[in-house]
Amino acid sequence: MTTTPTEQTFLVDHFLIAMPQLQDSYFANTVVYMWQHSLEGALGLVINLPINMQLADILDQLSIEDLRDPAANQIVLSGGPVETEKGFILHDAEPRWPSSLRITDSITLTTSRDILAAIGRGEGPTNYLMTLGCSGWSAGQLEKELAQNSWFTCPATKSILFSTDFANKANMAAATLGFSMAQLTTDVGYS
Repeated sequence: MTTTPTEQTFLVDHFLIAMPQLQDSYFANTVVYMWQHSLEGALGLVINLPINMQLADILDQLSIEDLRDPAANQIVLSGGPVETEKGFILHDAEPRWPSSLRITDSITLTTSRDILAAIGRGEGPTNYLMTLGCSGWSAGQLEKELAQNSWFTCPATKSILFSTDFANKANMAAATLGFSMAQLTTDVGYS
């Protein structure tokens, strides 16, 4: 029997952590921060898949002056296979820029160029990450994947969300539930 999410089961401000059976997909070893989830579908950002680009490259491409300390440069992440040319800034500042969406009391998502200019001037949020692209699921698709044990979930934490230890984020998320990724197997069924 297929179930639909209720208000209590929506996964906004949660992490999706890829199970081992997703090894041959785009989502292998990923952690996704869920910023939208409803009966109409779901949207999230992969938060642990660095690409060969830094924020300085993005600012340069957009002709935005970069006054930040070069040592403080930020790695850009691949947020997912949807809208890969669009930038998403997940941050801990108030939603004061155009196209800002408050997700929680302390997490905001912004897609406008204005936030990049503020970051370049050193006036942006304290904690942030930038992705190119996002991850999306149509109505019922995520629920089906969860029922197939493609993902496990846990409440999001800012310490994991904004960590730059990208390779260890899945283990950090699993640890919040009391286990490690090494304890998971691709085997399913009964013996």
